[in-house]
Amino acid sequence: MTEYKMLREAVKDAVERLPEDMLAEVFDFVSYLLAKEERESREEKEEKRKLDPKKDPILRYYIGGVSHGSLAKDIDRELYGE
Repeated sequence: MTEYKMLREAVKDAVERLPEDMLAEVFDFVSYLLAKEERESREEKEEKRKLDPKKDPILRYYIGGVSHGSLAKDIDRELYGE
């Protein structure tokens, strides 16, 4: 039996030995952990999506816009003169 399976069984056994009035507290904690994991996973997916030019129209425009030529051509002369 793997360590993961042993731990899962140990948690199940411990929950079985708990008094009934403590089960709600265990359930609340487990629900919190699951919600936290789901939120972090969703945030991680959102962060990856934001940085993907194929999925983000702003990045797609920016990358495409820069490839059409030098946007900073003669910028020093324009800003500071000759």
